[in-house]
Amino acid sequence: MSLLGTPFSPVPFIVGLFDTYPIGACLRVGMDSGFWTGNFGGIQDGVALLTNGLLHSNIGTPIDGIRPVVRIPLRSITFVSQ
Repeated sequence: MSLLGTPFSPVPFIVGLFDTYPIGACLRVGMDSGFWTGNFGGIQDGVALLTNGLLHSNIGTPIDGIRPVVRIPLRSITFVSQ
């Protein structure tokens, strides 16, 4: 099988941060403006999926209500923790 002619699509290094977490793990996913808490739903089309996601400010105050599914662009993620 030849790879000639197939576009090279690098996997963002941030994807490696999710390698040790199983689907359903409760995570905190940080961004510049705050962080999300929720259950890990996987990585799809350049976004991390969280279920039952809740957005928090940088000081930890909830900003909005729980959302059933949150799609966080991988390029926006600054940290991942459990």
